[in-house]
Amino acid sequence: MTTFIDIIEPRKIKDSSGFVTVHDVVLASVRAYKEERHASRAWANRAAFSKATVIFQFRKIPNLGIKADYVIVCDTGRYRILSAEDVKNRKMYTEALCDKAEINGTI
Repeated sequence: MTTFIDIIEPRKIKDSSGFVTVHDVVLASVRAYKEERHASRAWANRAAFSKATVIFQFRKIPNLGIKADYVIVCDTGRYRILSAEDVKNRKMYTEALCDKAEINGTI
């Protein structure tokens, strides 16, 4: 657990003029284990998620379900969550498969 991350929900808010802007709402700030994609047996077994380039593992956050709409931000950039699941169904850790978000500002 060496990387500090923020779990963010991008929310679309319409102003009084009718224009929609996206605001980031920080849902949690936690420490996480970060693993980049490399040639290992674990990554070979994740062939279905060929788009995933990073795995984040962090302690399960009470009353917060991690969704694919959310974004993880750390010191190396923004990452879109592709899928999130409970590690070994023990309800202790969450594993999020992510890919790097584009720079064009969409997410």
